[in-house]
Amino acid sequence: MNQVHVQEIECLLTLAEELHFGRTAVRLGCSQSRVSQLLAGLERRIGVRLVERTSRRVELTRFGAQFVDEVRPAYAALVTVFAQAHERARSGALCQLRIGFSGSVYEEVTEASRRLRADHEVTVLLSEIPLGSPFSAVLEGRLDAAVVELPVSDPALTVGFRFPPQDRLLAVATSHPLADDGRVHVEELAGLDVLRPTGDAPDYWMAARVPRTTPAGAPIRSTTAISTIQEGLGLAAAGDHAMLICRPLAERVTRSDVRYVVIDGLDEPSQMGLIWRTDRTTPQLTMLAGFLREEYSRVTAAEKLAV
Repeated sequence: MNQVHVQEIECLLTLAEELHFGRTAVRLGCSQSRVSQLLAGLERRIGVRLVERTSRRVELTRFGAQFVDEVRPAYAALVTVFAQAHERARSGALCQLRIGFSGSVYEEVTEASRRLRADHEVTVLLSEIPLGSPFSAVLEGRLDAAVVELPVSDPALTVGFRFPPQDRLLAVATSHPLADDGRVHVEELAGLDVLRPTGDAPDYWMAARVPRTTPAGAPIRSTTAISTIQEGLGLAAAGDHAMLICRPLAERVTRSDVRYVVIDGLDEPSQMGLIWRTDRTTPQLTMLAGFLREEYSRVTAAEKLAV
């Protein structure tokens, strides 16, 4: 395979954005002749023209446009790897795990992360992901793992740890008629406007968040999409919408203008899972899953003793 220089790839990607040799040279901090030299070298290695250049304009060839689309993610991933290596060298950490979450980080996750650092010098970096895009950052390699709601039906993803199932509650405004009752039957969801996540999650995952129908087959109306938990709670507090939410999150996010109502007759509970790419399973990820298992075992044992 012909050797490809990273600088040539960087030059092509910059030129694809600027479509101007002068501006590309300025961005790269080199001369226009150097830009031409790098581009020519890359075209020679690949064996095809990537850019058409006339006196009036610069544009990618069809092959060049396709190559740019294919190589850009790989280049971005390489830049990320170098940045992470630099950060590890600067901080003295031997390894880092990038973990995504939505809404709130459970205390058990924080404790498992602390133990992973203390026992194995692995730093866990937590970052929030969009509510309706639970898998994208992991599949694209921008995150090593994520704590997301199940189900996961993609062979490219592994569920390394399943959190204990939890009740699903309904968030409504304090002024809503259901707020005083404290309970609602699942069939009553057909009379509400239930908020749904927005994002690129597969249909089966979206349907698990907000069912399209009640168990009896009545359609559940959902006219509005949300991208964060706080956005959803704000809309629910206004009184026109309701939102399905798991009990642990409801216990962590309290608002005076929102009530959490128990849903009777709902068969499927909420369950979170720690997921990662199947082809990127690492000892660090399996150790994190093991620490989570131990943390929840302690919680279960403590709850039994309390009873």
